[in-house]
Amino acid sequence: MHTYYFSLTLNYDECRVLYLPENNSVVVTEERGKRIQIYTKNLRPFVSLTGLRGRFRLIINDEKKLVSLEKIS
Repeated sequence: MHTYYFSLTLNYDECRVLYLPENNSVVVTEERGKRIQIYTKNLRPFVSLTGLRGRFRLIINDEKKLVSLEKIS
């Protein structure tokens, strides 16, 4: 298992790209500098009327499959 932490700040209009069919993933940079690709469908539950803001914890298994993604602050 691997755990990564990253922060996102997108306003509501910027979140629209998460719903476009041609955009099925985004790349984020975790706090230690590693770039990680995440499927947009996993970020959608965290979008609110103010956008997508917060610090997140991502846990993946050794096969690079998502175990959990949670907003921690």
